[in-house]
Amino acid sequence: MTALPGETPGTVGTDTPQDIVSPPEAGAEGPEHAEAPDASDAPDAPDASDAPDPSDAPDAPDASEDGESSGTPADGEDDARGDAEDAEAEAAADAAPAEAAPAAELSEAQAELAAQRELRERIEKRKAEKAAPIAAGTGLSGTAADLLAAVRAVESGEKAGTAFFDRPAPAPASRRPAPAAAQPPRTPAPEAVPTARTATPEALDAVRAVLTEGGAPEALARPAVGALGEQAAELLRTDPWQLLSVPGVRPEQADGFARALLGADCGPDDGRRTAALVGWLLERAALQGHTALDAEVVRAALAERAVGDPDAAVRGAVEEGVALVFQEGDEPAADDAGAADGEADEAGDADVAREPVQVLLGLDRYALAEESLADGLARLVNACEKAADWAEAAAAAPGPSAAELIRTTAAAGLVAHSGGEAARAEPAALIAAARGLGLRALGATHSEDGRRRLAAATGDPDTAVTLSGLLSGAQGPGRDEDGALALDLLVVLDAPQLDVEGAAVLVEALADGARLVLSGDPGVLGSAGAGRVFADVLASHACPQVVSRTPDPGPIGELVSGIGIGELNQVDAPGKEVVIVPVRDAGEAVHRTVQLVADSVPRAFGIPAEETQVITVGHGGAAGTRALNEALKQRLNPGPGRFGGFDPGDRVVHVPAPGRAVPGVVLSADAEGLRLDCGGVPVVVPQERVESSVRHGWALSAHQAAGMRWPAAVVVLPGDAAQGLSRPWVYTAFGRGERHLSVVHGVDQALPHAVAQVPAQERTTRLRPLLEALPTPDAAS
Repeated sequence: MTALPGETPGTVGTDTPQDIVSPPEAGAEGPEHAEAPDASDAPDAPDASDAPDPSDAPDAPDASEDGESSGTPADGEDDARGDAEDAEAEAAADAAPAEAAPAAELSEAQAELAAQRELRERIEKRKAEKAAPIAAGTGLSGTAADLLAAVRAVESGEKAGTAFFDRPAPAPASRRPAPAAAQPPRTPAPEAVPTARTATPEALDAVRAVLTEGGAPEALARPAVGALGEQAAELLRTDPWQLLSVPGVRPEQADGFARALLGADCGPDDGRRTAALVGWLLERAALQGHTALDAEVVRAALAERAVGDPDAAVRGAVEEGVALVFQEGDEPAADDAGAADGEADEAGDADVAREPVQVLLGLDRYALAEESLADGLARLVNACEKAADWAEAAAAAPGPSAAELIRTTAAAGLVAHSGGEAARAEPAALIAAARGLGLRALGATHSEDGRRRLAAATGDPDTAVTLSGLLSGAQGPGRDEDGALALDLLVVLDAPQLDVEGAAVLVEALADGARLVLSGDPGVLGSAGAGRVFADVLASHACPQVVSRTPDPGPIGELVSGIGIGELNQVDAPGKEVVIVPVRDAGEAVHRTVQLVADSVPRAFGIPAEETQVITVGHGGAAGTRALNEALKQRLNPGPGRFGGFDPGDRVVHVPAPGRAVPGVVLSADAEGLRLDCGGVPVVVPQERVESSVRHGWALSAHQAAGMRWPAAVVVLPGDAAQGLSRPWVYTAFGRGERHLSVVHGVDQALPHAVAQVPAQERTTRLRPLLEALPTPDAAS
C-alpha cells in the first residue's frame, strides 16, 4: 500500500509552550500532571493527586503533546476531573480579603528556597573543589548587586533598561591546560539510579502536622521536605505559599492552605503570595522549555491570579531574589535619548519617544547556566589550536559531507553539524579520523540505543557513550588531574536533546584546547528540559556550521524529509514500508494498534512485537499512552502486576531523572527493588521510586522516543489529538521506524495542516544573544 495519499504524516512540534497568561487548571498543566492519580480533597486544599510524575518529565516542554497543556480533547477526562475543583478554588482565591500580611519572614524564606536550587548547589560545589574559581558564569555573580537597581530603573521609567546584561563578560583566560596523556577507555559500568533526598522522621512528622492543620494531604510531606529542606515545616507555617515549591501544587490549592493557616491575615496581594506566584510562573515556564519570560507576560499572569498590583509584585520578587531581571535589546543612542528627553517634554511629541527594551525575568539557575554555557563555548572557540592539519584524514573520508566536517573541525574549537539519521555516519567518520590521528575522540548520545548505533557506525564500542554515563563517570575515559574529561574531541549526537543545564555542565567539563562538535537534526522535538541549546547555537552563528548533504534513504526517509520542509507527500512504498490505517474513533485506534503490534507487523515483516514501538500524542485520553499500554499488556504480557503493577517481561520506560527516558524490560523484584534490563544494563529501582519513575513502555510519547529508533514504529493519531500536532512532532514520531512505519490515522486533514502550517513554538531563552555578543573570531558569517 502506498503511503499517505495527501495525508502523509508530518513533523509536528510538540514543544508548543502553553499560554502563560492564562494558566490552565487541573489536568491541563502539561505532562507532569497528566498521569497523576485522582484523589478527592477539599477544593482549597492542595491535592496529593497533582504531584508530578517524573516519568512524564521528558514531555514537559511539550505542552500540546499530552493534549492537556493546550486544552485539547486528548485528555478531556483528566481535565474534567479538576474543573469543578479549580473553579471553586479560583473563586475562593479571588474573594479572599485583600489585606496586606506581614512579610517579615520573606527574606529568610526566600533565601532558604534559593539554597535548594540544584544547579546552583552543583556549581558551588565544583567551585569549592577547584583551586581557582570557575571563570564560566562569573558575569552573573559580578552583576548580582545591580539587579535591584536595574529593575527599579526599568519599572520607574528612568531608563529603558540597564547595560549590565547587554554584553556578557569577555571570554575568560585559559583556565587549565588540555590533558597531555591519554588514558585507556574504561569499561562501561551500570548507571546508578539517583536516590531521592532522604528526610528525617522528625522533619516529616513536623511537615505532616502543618499540612494537616492547613487541610492539605499528608502525602505532600515527603516532596515538601525534598523541595524546601529540613526546615520545611517552619517555612510552611510562616509562609504557606512556599507550598507552591512542591511540584504539582497549584495556586488555588496553596491559597486554600494559606487561608487555613493564616485566616484573615492573608490576601491576594500578600507579598509572600505574589513572590511565590512569580517563582511558580517561571518554574512552570521552564517545564515548557523557556529559560526566561517577558516581564509583561508575568504581570498579565499575576493579574489573572487576582494580584492587584502586578508591577509591585514583580519588583518584590526581584528584591527577594525569587527572579532575576534582564534586558534584551540595545539602549537608544545618546542623540536619540536627548531628543526624546527634550522635545517630548516640550511638545509632547510621542513620535520621538524612545521605544522600551524587552525586559525578561528568569530563575537564577537558568540564568547562571546560560551565562556559564555561553562563556564556556567561547572558551572552546578561542582556546583551540587552529593550525591542525587533517587534510589527509579528510581526503580519506567516506563522503564529501564527512570530509567537510573533518576539515572544519580541524580549524575550529566548536562546530555545529546538522543532518538526518543517515548523516550520523559523518560524525562517526570524524571520530574514526581523529582517533587515527592519535587524538582522544569520543561520541556521546542521548540514549543507549543511540550509543549502540554510533558504536556500530564507528566499528569500535569504545568510541561511544551516553551523555549521562560520560558525565557520571560510569562510561568514557574518566577525568584528568584537573577534573576535566580526558578528551581532545567530543562529538555530541542528538544535540537538540541538550537542555541548558546539562549543556553547561558538559562544556564546563571540557579542557581548554578540546574540540566540541554538536550534531543533530534541527527538525526534531527540542529538549525536555529548559532551553534550546542546539537551535540557539545555530541561530547565533557563533561557530562554523556543516550541513549534511546525505539524505535518509527509502520511503520512510523520503516521507520524513518532505515533512521537514512542510510537505506531506505521497511516497512509493512497494514493500509496504509505510502503511496508513484509517480509523473512525479512539476505540478503533487502540484495537487496530494492538492488532498491528501483535499480528500484522510480525507476520508481514518478521519484526517481533518487542521490536515495534508505539508512539502517540499524549499520555491521557482514550488512545493515550496509558490506554494503549493497558491494552498492549493485556495482549502481549498479561499478568496480575504483582511487582507494583509490573510483571516479568513487561516493557517499561524508566525515568531516573527528569528529561531522561530509558526503555527497559522487567526481570524480577526483590527487597532491593524492581530489577530491569535497560539495553543490556542492569538497573535496580528502589521500591519507593517505582511508582514515580517506572511506567509501562509499549507506548511512548514522541518526546520519550526522541533520540531512539526501532525496526518498526506504529504512530497513533486519534481524532482528539489533532490540536496536539505540529511539524516537529510528526517529524520526530515518523522518523522512529527503521524498516516499517504504520500510521493509525484518525485526524483527517489536521495532519497535513500541522505539517504545513504548525511549526515549533519558539522558546524564550537568553543563550542566543549571549553567544552573539561574545568574541568568537571563528564565527560563521
